[in-house]
Amino acid sequence: MTDAEIRALILDLIGEIAPEADLAVVRDQDDLREVFDLDSMDFANLVVAIHDRLKVNIPEADYNKLFTLAGAIAYLRDALAKSSSE
Repeated sequence: MTDAEIRALILDLIGEIAPEADLAVVRDQDDLREVFDLDSMDFANLVVAIHDRLKVNIPEADYNKLFTLAGAIAYLRDALAKSSSE
């Protein structure tokens, strides 16, 4: 999965969780929780949705790595590469 595909997936999932969100305004280093006004439940739902779509386990200790779009893309790229090599 390419970075662009991961980015599109994350934004699609955010759009499902927060339909009023303007997905065009986010920059890679922005905190997704702030830009899209995601509370802790919304963010947890995002993590669950990512897990459901990509079958990637994301331990709670790693949630902070998903706070920015760039961080989430890098984390998921690495997790997908690791799971495909196992």
